[in-house]
Amino acid sequence: MTTTTSRPVLSKAGGTDNRSGLLLGVVLAAQFMALLDVFIVNVAAPTIRTELAASGAGLQLIVAGYTIAYAVLLITGARLGDRIGHRRMYLVGLALFTAASLACGLAAETGQLIAFRVVQGAGSALMIPQVLSLIQRNFTGEGRLRALGAYAAVLATGAAAGQVAGGILVSADLFGASWRPVFLVNVPIGLVLLVLGVRVLPRDESADAGRARPLDLPGLVLLAVSVSLLTVPLVLGQEQDWPLWSWLSLAASVAVFAVFFAHESRLAGRGGAPLVAPRVLRSPGMGRAVLRIAVAMAVNAGFLFTLTLHVQGGLGFSALRAGLTFAPTAVVFGAVGLTWRRWPASWQRFLVPGGFALTAAGTLAVGWVLGDGSTGGAGLYVAFAAVGAGLSLAFSPALTGALATVRPEDAADASGLLATVTQLGQLVGVATFGTLFLNRLDAPGPHASADALWICALALCFASILGAIGGLVRRRR
Repeated sequence: MTTTTSRPVLSKAGGTDNRSGLLLGVVLAAQFMALLDVFIVNVAAPTIRTELAASGAGLQLIVAGYTIAYAVLLITGARLGDRIGHRRMYLVGLALFTAASLACGLAAETGQLIAFRVVQGAGSALMIPQVLSLIQRNFTGEGRLRALGAYAAVLATGAAAGQVAGGILVSADLFGASWRPVFLVNVPIGLVLLVLGVRVLPRDESADAGRARPLDLPGLVLLAVSVSLLTVPLVLGQEQDWPLWSWLSLAASVAVFAVFFAHESRLAGRGGAPLVAPRVLRSPGMGRAVLRIAVAMAVNAGFLFTLTLHVQGGLGFSALRAGLTFAPTAVVFGAVGLTWRRWPASWQRFLVPGGFALTAAGTLAVGWVLGDGSTGGAGLYVAFAAVGAGLSLAFSPALTGALATVRPEDAADASGLLATVTQLGQLVGVATFGTLFLNRLDAPGPHASADALWICALALCFASILGAIGGLVRRRR
């Protein structure tokens, strides 16, 4: 029997003491910091390009190097945590992320910054899967549901918060450092979290090493190759006008994914240890959650990316104003994500499809109020709030519901799977809606940009409607 003496003290009802509350705060703070760095560089990109004389491809790799390494290594990080210890891998990933952030802030030229961004993404990939695993293993009952609700709120507010934080830090020009505080701000936060993590995270149980499954090295290689083949063209394709190699890479990713799943099925059939346990995929609601999370994150990332292009490029907003524009979306998303479980029980089954429907209305309203090339006025912020509320309802209950049914021993597999789906959904959203916006942008100025944004708003509305219908159809089966 596995001992649990190293875990925080939990009440039978799932409540937590102060120590477990601090544990949750530490892991979610690191989660939030890592998510910020996916988006915080977007607002700083123009300044970085000017000061480092970066080429278009170089700037793309500065922004995307983190994302590619993060997406490719997430499931590997989850399995290493399961094998080596979640506390240990969390601290190693946090230390690597913090050191890489310092190196990014001190980088002297484009090549250095690209390399350090890749290392930063690798640190996130080692750290982030452990967050869910630590929650699953150290919280029970109602306490786990509350922790998962907070996790979901943090996970999807990171995008908008990154835009806001990037705008504030670049505009503040702290100590004349220009864009560098975007990275350097992680250093003191990371050091504090390392000290707290050593003190409050429960030590890895000795029984874990005995029951840890061996690493599926062929599966790791196949997954890394397939994700790389998918993410690289999604990130660089638009910048290079979608050359032949990008389409060949996308086609190859499908083939390698098929080989990966065939390998995993054969390995499970032989009684081996596949990279993602088949029982995780068969967990109640997991398949539906994967679909909903992918759609919600694609819409979320596509919305933020196209709006950033419009307000900075078309309307000429400063980095600070562009960042603050998204504050209502982030605030409402977080508030709804933390409170939806308290709503009447009779509403719960309708929250996700209702959230997608509200997102559809909100994105349509954003396109409408900005469609004349103006700044939108107060109506824009109401529409932004509707998008934030809708995406929170589409995402948070789906994530929480799926994870609440996963057994603690499968936490690593589930965390790696859903984190990867989240990341890939965001990449697909940026590539799809970003390409649509740029292809429709036929002239400079606010009116041409508004026309392109209106087309994207219609597409985002349509994707949200598909998310709502998809969930309802699956439920009736």
